[in-house]
Amino acid sequence: NRDQEVAAANYPNIRFFDVPRKASGEPQDDVDFSHSRDPDRPALWTVCTPGTARNFSAVGYFFGRDLHKDLDVPIGLFGSYIGGTPSEAWTSRQSLESKPSLKPLLDRWDQQFAAWDPKKNEAKLTEWKAAVERAKSEGKTPPRQPQLASDPRRSPLSPAGLYNAMIAPITRYSIAGAIWYQGERNVSRAYQYRTLFPLLIEDWRKQFAQPKMPFYFVQIAPYPYGAPNTKSAELREAQFLTLDKLKNTGMVVISDVGNIKDGHPTNKQDVGHRLALWALANTYGRSDLVFSGPLYKKVQFTGDKAIVHFDHIGLGLASRDTKPLSHFEIAGEDQVFHPATGEINGKTVVVRSDAVKKPVAVRFAWHDIAEPNLMNKEGLPASSFRTDTWKGVTEGVD
Repeated sequence: NRDQEVAAANYPNIRFFDVPRKASGEPQDDVDFSHSRDPDRPALWTVCTPGTARNFSAVGYFFGRDLHKDLDVPIGLFGSYIGGTPSEAWTSRQSLESKPSLKPLLDRWDQQFAAWDPKKNEAKLTEWKAAVERAKSEGKTPPRQPQLASDPRRSPLSPAGLYNAMIAPITRYSIAGAIWYQGERNVSRAYQYRTLFPLLIEDWRKQFAQPKMPFYFVQIAPYPYGAPNTKSAELREAQFLTLDKLKNTGMVVISDVGNIKDGHPTNKQDVGHRLALWALANTYGRSDLVFSGPLYKKVQFTGDKAIVHFDHIGLGLASRDTKPLSHFEIAGEDQVFHPATGEINGKTVVVRSDAVKKPVAVRFAWHDIAEPNLMNKEGLPASSFRTDTWKGVTEGVD
């Protein structure tokens, strides 16, 4: 409902600051104040109107609108984002260097930095200009301008590049918290994300001088990333593990609102609303709210069945479409997974498969395009999970 939502976006007590989309080789004290995609649009605090909301993050807007309506207080939103960028680009170099396991990643980029020579571009331009003059004098068609190499330090993919230009300049602000919607660019290195993502959160908390700063994030949506087709499940697992590892974090699941043909689902309302539930319940004291869908807690194996327990079941477990539960798999000691049935039994789900007489592992929605139907009765979907720790497809990829 883009057009209707934009037209209704009149909230004088919601303000936006759209951080210019830039990368830098060094931490900056201030933003550039001009947008690379729209140089004539300065970076300023603006009032939320249809004109300003149209260009702002939809997820950020819906999140802020929910907080504003519920709390009846002014809300200021920094919009600091560039699509298709990796987690390491948003983390300070100092923090990245603190993890020895990230050295290969930094070394690859350092080689590009060292090889960068602007004089090569100057030489190409000089040679091209001379060729243009010769062509003109001979009545020939001038050659096209050569493609010049860009400074890798200004790449939005470079480690710390976006942190330097789009996070460092705003760290002197006192902010209430952060919301984060990213991960697609890191799916091929999902195991590494187990290190990268919590490192980013701890880095921001340090840079903003807020050790307990709330940080609420969105699991990536179902999307076909190509073989092997469980990479994004491992990325979602890394996000789930971060939720357990760091306090004052929250995780939104969106497996039910995605579009497997588009890595950026068009339903932003539910994404922003679910982020707001986490903030309202955990930052602003709304203890009456159910703010999360079912999250895997533990499993018991008895005979030919697995009994899976969950946290955050709200008023109870349910099927989103009233059909039998989908996307459960079960395996024995041979580590071969088979499709399995899942039956709600009170606060648990009982998982079985005729092909596995003695199960030792359960997986749920463990596929790039899985859109499962398990949720709680409040309508919040369950996160994908696995009970085993067997080697993943992205383990060892750095």
